[in-house]
Amino acid sequence: MAASDDIDPMAAEDALPEDALAGTKAPERTCIVTRQIRAKERMIRFVAAPDGTIVPDLKGDLPGRGLWVTAERGILDEAIRRHAFTKVTKGKAKADAGLTDRVAGLLERQFLDQLGLAKKSGQLVAGFDKVEAALRAGQVKFLLEASDGTADGRGKLARLAGPGVEIWAPLPSEALAPALGRQHAVHVAVKPGGMANRLSITLRRLAGFAGAGIAQSGQKL
Repeated sequence: MAASDDIDPMAAEDALPEDALAGTKAPERTCIVTRQIRAKERMIRFVAAPDGTIVPDLKGDLPGRGLWVTAERGILDEAIRRHAFTKVTKGKAKADAGLTDRVAGLLERQFLDQLGLAKKSGQLVAGFDKVEAALRAGQVKFLLEASDGTADGRGKLARLAGPGVEIWAPLPSEALAPALGRQHAVHVAVKPGGMANRLSITLRRLAGFAGAGIAQSGQKL
């Protein structure tokens, strides 16, 4: 990570890149640690609570000045170590040592909640046969595999995935199954659409905290 020893007090929600202000780019923000400008979808927003606590705002709807950090465990750890939140807020707020783990847990919970909503709305199918049929019909935005699933079953479905299908293995079956109302969940296919787009954003953020290993295959993610 390339970062200066100084924290830019303007590197927050109110400080946008010039071309973003001109309306020529998708929404972007500046990371308070690296000072790099990135799409909001690849970052985590934080706000300072009235008591000075730094609060993660995954939905981006909490009131207050947004403090943005690149969605990577190492960068958030660096923000805490260097007291970046305190410097940006001019001493009005402080991040506790457990913030990184809390964000990772919240991202996992958000992912599972979104997965449950996708099931209720009919935007996903689960089980080897149903997933195989959806892949053959070209009705899959991304393929979710339990991280503890067998290599044989995962490999067969991965070979059916076209070049535009993302393949992820974010969590073990015991974590995925309850969100889908099943006893076991190894293979899941999410159809294209708004829910798939939201899940994709959450998965990319989760990957930054859980490790790059959650993304599988040679598909570009």
